[in-house]
Amino acid sequence: MGRTVVVIGGGYGGAAVAKALDGEADVVLVEPRDAFVHSAGTLRALVRPDWAANIFFPYDRLLRRGRVVRERAVAVDPAGVTLGSGERIAADYLVLASGSDYPYPAKTDTDSAAEALARLRATHGELAGAARVLIVGAGPVGLELAGEIKAVWPDKRVTVVDPAERLVPAFTAALRAELHRQLNELGIDLRLGTSLAEQPPTGPGVARTFTLDTEGPVGTGAASDGTITADIWFRCHGVRTNGDYLADGKVTTRTPQGRIRVTGTLNVEGHPRIYALGDVTDLAEAKMAGYAMRHAEVVAANILAQLRGEEPAAVYQPSPVPSMLLPLGPNGGVGQVPTPDGPSLLPAEAVARYKGADLFIGRFVELFGTG
Repeated sequence: MGRTVVVIGGGYGGAAVAKALDGEADVVLVEPRDAFVHSAGTLRALVRPDWAANIFFPYDRLLRRGRVVRERAVAVDPAGVTLGSGERIAADYLVLASGSDYPYPAKTDTDSAAEALARLRATHGELAGAARVLIVGAGPVGLELAGEIKAVWPDKRVTVVDPAERLVPAFTAALRAELHRQLNELGIDLRLGTSLAEQPPTGPGVARTFTLDTEGPVGTGAASDGTITADIWFRCHGVRTNGDYLADGKVTTRTPQGRIRVTGTLNVEGHPRIYALGDVTDLAEAKMAGYAMRHAEVVAANILAQLRGEEPAAVYQPSPVPSMLLPLGPNGGVGQVPTPDGPSLLPAEAVARYKGADLFIGRFVELFGTG
């Protein structure tokens, strides 16, 4: 058996597994972007254009022995990958790590780091001149964006709407209470159980004043007739799993959500030498960068075992207690981590220390060798 490992996708999990295997296997990383984008930093990059370049990490120093192919995978089978150019790369092992897309600005929508940076800076200019901001979606992304905006422009009126009745329902009541307290302290108008009667007249991130009817309760910052007036808006909902290269069914049939069923060893069901990790998996846990990087450790350990002629023994078990670090600007936020005694709430100071202050930039400087 050969030693070629093809990794599809250079996001959090794909980059980590490629790096971990680089010294022992012939690694080919298939990734259309010219740089890794640290998506956990894009919202801060939007509000702080002077800092924005910190979220981009070129791939040229990630691998010492392996190579990065700037292409998009269009099909896979147990023996290899077909690229958009028509080129085929034979593989002894495959790692499916193509991640997911999310509306801009939470994730960039171009393969060029220079273009992504220019767009973030242009959107910053639009946002800077807007007195009233509407955020559609009160999940972690929408709330984090609201916090970042308030950290830079505390006088902007920020309204967050969501049809759901509760924030982050998978987490504890204590975390929700603390989250509500901090949002109130920041002056963010949170309107749960509320949806827009129609789409805004402009695209997200484009400054133009508009007024829309809402369906649901009237919030503290809304007009008494149930309307919202804003000067700019952002969509913070609507994740889409990237797995179109599996459409022919030669490797697996995806779930109705577009995800891949995996075993405890993170093998694609029925394929001992094909693995999947990160957002494309159907694991019963939130789709978060930290989980993808833990998946990468398991996949790397199992492939290294197979290269030594051993049976893969590393198993991934999702935690029964969900964890989260949700910054609300550099100095605020909420967090929950599992402990032997159940979920533990982290104070804002700890969230800032662990994530909010630098959004983990340091660990990616080390991974990509850019320090």
